[in-house]
Amino acid sequence: MPKDLFKELVDVIATLRSENGCPWDREQTHESLKSTLIEETYETLEAIDMGDPKKLEEELGDLLLNIMLQAQIAAEHKDFDIYGVIETLTAKLIRRHPHVFGDVDVENSDEVVKNWEAIKRQEAGYGDRESVLDGIPNALPMLLRAQKIQNRAARVGFDWDELTDVVAKVEEELEEVKVSINADEPEATAMELGDLLFAIVNLCRFMEIQAEETLRQANRKFIQRFKWMEAELERRGTNFEAQNLESLDAIWEAAKKAEADID
Repeated sequence: MPKDLFKELVDVIATLRSENGCPWDREQTHESLKSTLIEETYETLEAIDMGDPKKLEEELGDLLLNIMLQAQIAAEHKDFDIYGVIETLTAKLIRRHPHVFGDVDVENSDEVVKNWEAIKRQEAGYGDRESVLDGIPNALPMLLRAQKIQNRAARVGFDWDELTDVVAKVEEELEEVKVSINADEPEATAMELGDLLFAIVNLCRFMEIQAEETLRQANRKFIQRFKWMEAELERRGTNFEAQNLESLDAIWEAAKKAEADID
């Protein structure tokens, strides 16, 4: 991208925030933009899932808009500006990639991650962390946060040796859920379900699968099949309420078959 094009974007954002700019843009704060930052992030993920480059280009632009607004607000408070953001990021990338910009040798991506973590611990803001689990944002989606917690623990050796051990832990937690349900203990059941979810995330992590992504895919698959069922019921001149569970299960299986035929 030509430098003058980026400067034009900076100027446009500044104009939108100016006295004669857009009322909506002028009202925004770091806090008010938090929800749209999350929304635009997930819309970007959806564009990636759709495999639509044009849509992804648009959503990345919306995501960039949020970043630019955040930086402009900071500039108005004389905290930093977008050029400071870029300068800080550039310096960080060079510093944390000594195997690219320095004389450090690495054999694989695992060594890259270890070096990255070691370098982070030497940087300002990281030295005061008392636990290897410190610094994982509370605001992360819980599946993602659970996986990051487990990754941190695994890096210092607190991990299973074999996949069969992880599977056994999932089965153990499932049995504990069943026991609490049979004992009619709702609070205990909720706790045991949390443990089961955590164990399932650990299974994903051990298999190098992103738990958050697998659930997103499962949600998308369920929606597609459910919509197929709605269309099928409409085609038959009926609806969900008129069906029993056995009938709905048969239509669900038909939805799965139709999906497999398309694939």
